Amino acid sequence: MQTWIDIQRIRAKGPLVHNITNYVVMNNSANALLALGASPIMAHAIDEVDEVVAISDALVINIGTLSRAWIESMILAGQAARRKGIPVVLDPVGCGATSLRTATVRRLLDEVRPSIVRGNASEIRSIVIDERGAKGVDSAHGTDEALEAAEALARRHGCVVSVSGETDLVVDGKSVIRVRNGHPMMPRVTGLGCTASALTGAFAAVNPSALEAAANAMVVSGIAGEMASERSSGPGSFQVSFIDALYLMNEDEVGKRMRVEMD
Repeated sequence: MQTWIDIQRIRAKGPLVHNITNYVVMNNSANALLALGASPIMAHAIDEVDEVVAISDALVINIGTLSRAWIESMILAGQAARRKGIPVVLDPVGCGATSLRTATVRRLLDEVRPSIVRGNASEIRSIVIDERGAKGVDSAHGTDEALEAAEALARRHGCVVSVSGETDLVVDGKSVIRVRNGHPMMPRVTGLGCTASALTGAFAAVNPSALEAAANAMVVSGIAGEMASERSSGPGSFQVSFIDALYLMNEDEVGKRMRVEMD
């Protein structure tokens, strides 16, 4: 994995990442993309998503705050992105918590065919298994409990699946990458998983390998969490320090901190 090279590519190119995401994380995700070197655009109106996709380098669809109108925008934008040939990242926030969320994710998988699906263990399991294992939008499972479901999902839909947790898993149905970066304070800050999905869009915009892009995003998110923990006294300052860490990250930090295992 050449994580630092991809960071340099993002900073040199400044890819435009179109986000149809939830109200809770719009500001955080946009700031994280800017700090890393990408350019965010948040657009969900059905009258403009087709045009926004036309100028974008990646699309991130996040179902955190759903509405019927947003669902149709997501489908339209996703199909436009696939026609254009840019990567699509799907974050199935809270999938399994309600029937609407689960049905929407399954529809997006069928009609949009995302390049990467990134969620927590319970969300990934609920796509494949009819169960309600999520605590709202939080996971009730460890990532190893989602490995079989992630591999099945990847094979069924021809996508990469990124599962966040204490150890992140990134799978494509053949290979398994384990990312062991991160910090226990990260789940105490809302939306860092959604932020990781936004970052995944930036990496997918500069790396044609969806597997590598997804893994690099989790590495960088985890390293930023580690760096932020060293400058923070609690979740509030952690959130600010996380954005700073993305901006300040350099080759030395990546090289000495990255902890990745590949099967």
